Amino acid sequence: MPTQPSIRPPRADALRNRNHILEVAGLAFADEGVDVSMDSIAKRAGVGPGTLYRHFPTRDALLAALMEVHYAYLDQARMAIQADEPDPGIALDRWIEALGTWMNAYEGLPEPLRAAWSQPSSVLRPTCQSLVDASAVFLEAAQRNGDARPSLTGRDIFLAALAIAWAGANTGGAIDTRQALQEVLRTGWALPVSAQDGLHEK
Repeated sequence: MPTQPSIRPPRADALRNRNHILEVAGLAFADEGVDVSMDSIAKRAGVGPGTLYRHFPTRDALLAALMEVHYAYLDQARMAIQADEPDPGIALDRWIEALGTWMNAYEGLPEPLRAAWSQPSSVLRPTCQSLVDASAVFLEAAQRNGDARPSLTGRDIFLAALAIAWAGANTGGAIDTRQALQEVLRTGWALPVSAQDGLHEK
């Protein structure tokens, strides 16, 4: 049987270049939003465009790599909520809030996330799907406890949170707008108290 060619690990200087580009890109996105040009990022990083595109062929690829760091923080929040919040309805509410914070990590981020959800080949799509799956875990626990409407899915929760993040970003990032819309979403997913009482009596 022929042996498979070994995969050569990236050179140390290539890894340094990649990490440096990521650090600079994170600062650029934080300063100017996700619409900052790739050429501007290359100039900030002090590398040629070819070096930038060799590591990150598209802006979405660069954004996906940056969001891995933010996803790690969101995953920590997920585990903390699951560990210390015994009420499934409150846990779902806290997860939606954490999700919204993640979706607003950079100005303009909700738009590429929205586009990624409609494009299965997007490099950001797997991250979106993992958040749908996590949302489903919280939602289903709330449904089993009689706190959430049984017709909803994790996809519904993810897309609703994304809509709120997008709306908040397009109204100047006003905190009160996001809070008002989160309250609307909470009213939407929560079962009316009368329905909860009926379920608990069964």
